[in-house]
Amino acid sequence: MSREIKLPGPDHQITIVPSSDRVLVRSGETTIADSQSTLVYPRRTTPAVRYIPLADVDRSLLTPSDLTHLLPLKGDASYYSITAGQERGTDAVWFYDQPYPRSRRSRTTSRSIPDRVEITVTVPDTLEA
Repeated sequence: MSREIKLPGPDHQITIVPSSDRVLVRSGETTIADSQSTLVYPRRTTPAVRYIPLADVDRSLLTPSDLTHLLPLKGDASYYSITAGQERGTDAVWFYDQPYPRSRRSRTTSRSIPDRVEITVTVPDTLEA
């Protein structure tokens, strides 16, 4: 089976920009990730996607899943489930272990599925001192 690899272009753009917004990812009362070094993938018709550096993810709260999928612009995504007893925690987080060359900025980042976790974004001007 051949793998389709798409190159970014006018119809399939990948624009990933750094952000200093504080992003908190929680499952119930448990903090899965807390970062002020996220990457943002703006989208035209849906909310922007936030990628969080793996260094800011508490990986001890995650367990590998059997689920994977291919994103033709980015590569293979490996899923992880949240182990903190959250009923919606199954396959809630994914990483790109070997992203395609044009999306290498995603290599050391993770993404959470918004309907499975609570994601709070705070812009720097409103951060408490």
